Amino acid sequence: MNSVGVSPRFAVKEMNDLLRLAVDAHGGLARWNRLKTVKASVSITGAIWQVKGKPDALKDISIEAELHKERLMTHFNGQGLCTVFEPGRITIQTESGRLVDSRDDPRSFFRGHTPETPWDDMHVAYFSSYALWNYLTIPFLYTYPGFVTEELAPWEENGEQWRPLRVIVPNSIASHSREQVVYFGPDGLLRRHDYTVDVMGGAPGSNYAADYCNVGGIVVPTKRRVCAQDANKRKIPEPELVAIDIRDISFGDGK
Repeated sequence: MNSVGVSPRFAVKEMNDLLRLAVDAHGGLARWNRLKTVKASVSITGAIWQVKGKPDALKDISIEAELHKERLMTHFNGQGLCTVFEPGRITIQTESGRLVDSRDDPRSFFRGHTPETPWDDMHVAYFSSYALWNYLTIPFLYTYPGFVTEELAPWEENGEQWRPLRVIVPNSIASHSREQVVYFGPDGLLRRHDYTVDVMGGAPGSNYAADYCNVGGIVVPTKRRVCAQDANKRKIPEPELVAIDIRDISFGDGK
C-alpha cells in the first residue's frame, strides 16, 4: 500500500447534503484547506491493550501529523523514542533520529490475526497511527480523492435522530476497513463511527465522539470511546475497548 498525497486543491467540489453539513459544522473546507499540520497530546487506554499485551504503550504520547498526506509521527514521552508512520512503512527511531527498527508493508504483518493475537511494538505503532490520522481528519477526509459517500436511513440513539453516511475508503488510505458508517447529529457534528477492524480479524467497533472544542476554527472531539456492538448495531458499553483523550491540540498552516 503506497503513501499518496492528497493535496487540497484536488478536494471534491460536489458533496452530498449530509457531507456538506458535516464539513461546515466542523469548520468548513475553506478553513481546513488552509491548514497543513496537527499536533496533539494524547492518552490512549482501554481493554484491547490489555489483550494485546501492551496495556500502557500509548498512555502518554504526543503526535504530529500532516493533514493532506497520510503521515504521522508519535513521540513516546519520557522514553526518548518516536515512530514515523506512512501506509507503506513504519519506523521506530530515537528522538535524535537514529533508526531502531523498521517495517515495510506493515499491514501484511497482521495476516491471520484475531482480536486476541498479541502485538509487538510495530503492530501497535501502525494501528494507532493510521487510526489517529483518520480520526483527526474526519469529516474533511471524505472530500479527498477516491472517497465515495452515500447517506443512509436515519438512526435513533441517545434521544436524537442521527444521519448516517456510508463511506467507501480508497485503497490508497490505510484505515480500519474499506466500508465504514459515520453518524452525524442534528448539529452536523460526528456522534458515532462504525467499522470492522481488518487487522483484528474483522472485529466490529462503534467509536463515539464527544467533548468538542473549537481549535482555530476547526471543531474537534477531544474524547473518543470505542465499544463492541450487538447484532442490532446497538452499543455494548462494557468493556470499554479503547479510550482516547486529547489533552492539547493545535493546527498549523505550514508557515
